[in-house]
Amino acid sequence: MLGQMTAQPATPEAAVLERVPNPHPGQRYCVRFTAPEFTSLCPMTGQPDFAHLVIDYVPRDWLVESKSLKLYLTAFRNHGAFHEACTVGIARRLVEELDPEWLRIGGYWYPRGGIPIDVFYATGEPPAGVWVPAQDVPGYRGRG
Repeated sequence: MLGQMTAQPATPEAAVLERVPNPHPGQRYCVRFTAPEFTSLCPMTGQPDFAHLVIDYVPRDWLVESKSLKLYLTAFRNHGAFHEACTVGIARRLVEELDPEWLRIGGYWYPRGGIPIDVFYATGEPPAGVWVPAQDVPGYRGRG
């Protein structure tokens, strides 16, 4: 997809996550993607939901290609799912595609019904010796 016009996938399931070889195999380091304008739909009302996603992972053999990740995440724009389903589903799809040494996601959702619902998922403890910075997304007070 990189370097060419690419149509927006209609659904997250239809989105292709491309991977590229890790340029530093055997070296432990953390990769972070931040999506501060993630959008999906409430499966009950069809109203939009908004989140600030932070994805951290320690790659093994593969990196996710960033354009394909952006297209995958934007495919949720017309997808109806609860916050928990979106957040954990994104993490599980990345784990399936990349087989990272470690991955975590923080889904910091803006309030629905006056209550923010934050969802966190990790494949385990971060590997020893890898600097994994705090996610530093503020608790809800107008978030951002």
